[in-house]
Amino acid sequence: MTQTSRTIPGAAVRGTASGVFFMAFFGTLWAYTGIMGLQGWGVPLLSVTAVAIGIALFIGGVSLIRASGELTNQVSKTALRHGKRTRFWFNIIFAAEGLAIAITIAVSNATRHPELIPVVIAIIVGVHFFPLAPLFQVRLYYLTGTLLCLLAIITWLFVPAKVTLGEHQINAFMSVVGFGSALILWGTGLAIWLMGRRLLGIVSK
Repeated sequence: MTQTSRTIPGAAVRGTASGVFFMAFFGTLWAYTGIMGLQGWGVPLLSVTAVAIGIALFIGGVSLIRASGELTNQVSKTALRHGKRTRFWFNIIFAAEGLAIAITIAVSNATRHPELIPVVIAIIVGVHFFPLAPLFQVRLYYLTGTLLCLLAIITWLFVPAKVTLGEHQINAFMSVVGFGSALILWGTGLAIWLMGRRLLGIVSK
């Protein structure tokens, strides 16, 4: 390997793999939310498709981790301190997101507006990407957060809470926000995977 390969530690590639895992898991979770909103309509095919996409992304993340094993694991003290600080603030942001979601569910149920839960949660998830963007130095997260917030707001303003197709009733808020958020997170996961592949391409030169 050339000197370029030594400037990018394996931890950088493994970091992108972690991002892929997160997007694969939560994207599939949102897809499940969308499927629940359909109230049994088209469930088998959609479930298999969602799981297949999640597994494909997960395999992509694993491939990054395996490839990172050939890179250096030497990390400077400055990088170690930065890594600890990043993990600390990530845990704070993640905990705040979880608390906000819990409060949203409690308030929505208490006010008898459970249909708003997926919409507000999507906004919370979208907002949490904004501090993650500078924290992980991934500008893509700004776009991800913006798209999630816009999806939730547009759904809230222009989509009816429930839609009836023949004799079948669909929870439109759950389905639109669920499938929309899944596509956004899966797309983000794919983009992060490509970032990891580009890193590997750099170190192989």
